[in-house]
Amino acid sequence: MTAEAPVTVTEEEVRDCIASFVGEQQQVPPMYSALKVNGKKLYELAREGIEIERKARTVHFYEISILEVKLPLVRMEVTCSKGTYIRTLCHDIGEKLGCHGCMEQLIRTRVGQFDRNGAHTLDEIAAIVGEGRLSEILVPVDEMFAALRSFATADDHAKKLAENGNRRRSAKSGKLLPAGTSQKTRSSAFISMTERLSVFINTDHHKT
Repeated sequence: MTAEAPVTVTEEEVRDCIASFVGEQQQVPPMYSALKVNGKKLYELAREGIEIERKARTVHFYEISILEVKLPLVRMEVTCSKGTYIRTLCHDIGEKLGCHGCMEQLIRTRVGQFDRNGAHTLDEIAAIVGEGRLSEILVPVDEMFAALRSFATADDHAKKLAENGNRRRSAKSGKLLPAGTSQKTRSSAFISMTERLSVFINTDHHKT
């Protein structure tokens, strides 16, 4: 805790303030974050007692729903863009109200297409593995990208895509080949995505 101030605002003022954050905002990342500056993570600098200036980043709050107000505590549900720090939102709301603010509890209820209803705790997954039923909760990679457009392509085109447009080296000399030069060797980078599986694990069941 860096500062304290009395909470003299009304519930209406709190609601109006929170509503003002809906939409596009400029947010300064906290020092205790994994963002890197000159190759070093911010939280590493913070632990050394070093604070540096951080550039504000554009974030978007699509919806902020107030679930409960019992001043000085407020419980809310936020739908936001990636890269958004909710603890920074709480801090900014407190600063705008003039009473300071911090986050007491955070539960992530959804990431992309995954929500808590389809999540499993680590203990549940361990039990499922012990019963030999892991395949029942695995999600194919194809399903991970179900919301994206798919397309079919010939092998030669797929090979170019797999190489990401990078210039290749000659298998014999090791020298870079001119752009667009083809080799008879098959690209090992082009793999079948359907052979890989992913599982969504919920680790916030302790509600910390």
